[in-house]
Amino acid sequence: MNDESQKEKLRQHFARRVTTQARVVLDTWQKIHGNNQQSAAFREDFATATDKLVRYALRFEMAGHSDAGKKVLTLLESWPTGENLPDALERQLQDAIELLSRNTLRRTDKNTSDAPQQFRRTPVYIALANDEMARRLIRQLEFFGFRASAFSDADQLIEACALHKPETILMDVNFGGRANTGIATIECLQERHDTPIPVIFKSDEDGTIETRLRASRCGGEEFFYPAVDPGQLIEKIESYTHGNTVEPYRVLVLDDSRAQAKFMETVLKKAGMTAHIITDPMQIIHALEEFSPEIIVLDMYMPGCTGMEIARVIRQQDKLHSVPIIYLSAEEDVSKQLHAMSLGGDDFLTKPIDPKHLVATIHNRGRRARSLLALMIRDSLTGLFNHTHTLHLLDQEIARAKQKDQPMCFAMIDIDYFKKVNDTFGHPIGDRVLRSLSMFLKQRLRKSDHIGRYGGEEFAIILPDTRESDARNVLNEIRERFSELQQPAGDRDFNVTFSCGVAAWTGDSSQSLCERADRALYKSKELGRNCVTAATD
Repeated sequence: MNDESQKEKLRQHFARRVTTQARVVLDTWQKIHGNNQQSAAFREDFATATDKLVRYALRFEMAGHSDAGKKVLTLLESWPTGENLPDALERQLQDAIELLSRNTLRRTDKNTSDAPQQFRRTPVYIALANDEMARRLIRQLEFFGFRASAFSDADQLIEACALHKPETILMDVNFGGRANTGIATIECLQERHDTPIPVIFKSDEDGTIETRLRASRCGGEEFFYPAVDPGQLIEKIESYTHGNTVEPYRVLVLDDSRAQAKFMETVLKKAGMTAHIITDPMQIIHALEEFSPEIIVLDMYMPGCTGMEIARVIRQQDKLHSVPIIYLSAEEDVSKQLHAMSLGGDDFLTKPIDPKHLVATIHNRGRRARSLLALMIRDSLTGLFNHTHTLHLLDQEIARAKQKDQPMCFAMIDIDYFKKVNDTFGHPIGDRVLRSLSMFLKQRLRKSDHIGRYGGEEFAIILPDTRESDARNVLNEIRERFSELQQPAGDRDFNVTFSCGVAAWTGDSSQSLCERADRALYKSKELGRNCVTAATD
């Protein structure tokens, strides 16, 4: 090996070290960006990882990475230690992170897309026989904030999974050129991981029950046959990834024994739940109002009153009628247990409490309660909040803005010429456009923002602690990016735009705020659509 090739090999080695460190910074940012309420815990890790990146990048003369890292470090100086990330600073840091993201893309990624935004913590791997479809999917996925990589052979995929376990894999059944070699690759992969990787299988030729069963047995969550478009695949990939952090269950525990209550708190916190413990039954109303629990655990026998009496009081409040109540007691008489549950309870755990049994019961009840709540407050097509709940959230945020003396904005979005989309491509494609916009908004707005489907092709967005100018800039950037997204419709693609109106809360009612945002939206349409107008413009 001559000197030049040796230098090039060293240069590539050092470049990989910088890129790897940059991905550590991006992954840490996702932990902060995905859960602002606990962001203070990641501040030091983020600063340390970024400082290390800058030192590596300067040493190996990678100016793009060092400049982006320095920008992040400068912004971090205004983040107070021990405090959660301020919203205004979060947006500034997001700009710096996007600059770092663009510098961190692999060469192949840069050839396929110039539109990466915020990356998820772990990648999506694509193993398709059709290279053109793989490139097209990567481009689409990056618009939605995913980090996606395509592979041309099984060995590359297995090696990549060993280094970095993906969130999901899109696998062609015949990946590798022979029948069922894709399934064989996944079987080999799953043996190397303690928890299975969700896999979405695709097949153009084989949809037999034998093939489907084999695919299902090795972790196949979906099986597409005979044809599928990128829009459907992206929706499925979104449903099997975990970039959107699941909120921990909020559990209220009432037990007159302080030792037992402390034990419960420790068990629940270790299981990743948020526990609020009270030992005085007379504090229950205050705790319900302050904590807003998703699940309530009640000791059955307490001095002064019983858990059954407390349950009846709780059930008298309409908003708490569907919150699961779990009784704790040493009572082993089944008839008495059933009588207790008939008075407002949902489950019964016998003392001494088995921690695993407790956690499993709460998970099961909590998951079901969230599913039922989602049916009541979310739109079935997009998964966004429905019209009624959006207005309820708006009232809540207005009250919070008034209490904290903070700004707040409300925005209305309307997809341009949506009727023409339905008439030209059909209602299923129109529905997919609605879902793509909802997913796009969820990926690019903060966790503290609320997004609702206002009706038809109209969407509503509540932006707490946001000035009108900032809201307009953020939504305008989303509008520009969404207009570049290719919407698949069979063998052709098309683009969709939207118009938007934004209004800042000025102390008026929610109805008045909605009307001002609606007038701003109407102004955007008058100006030719595909633009964002603020109420004060």
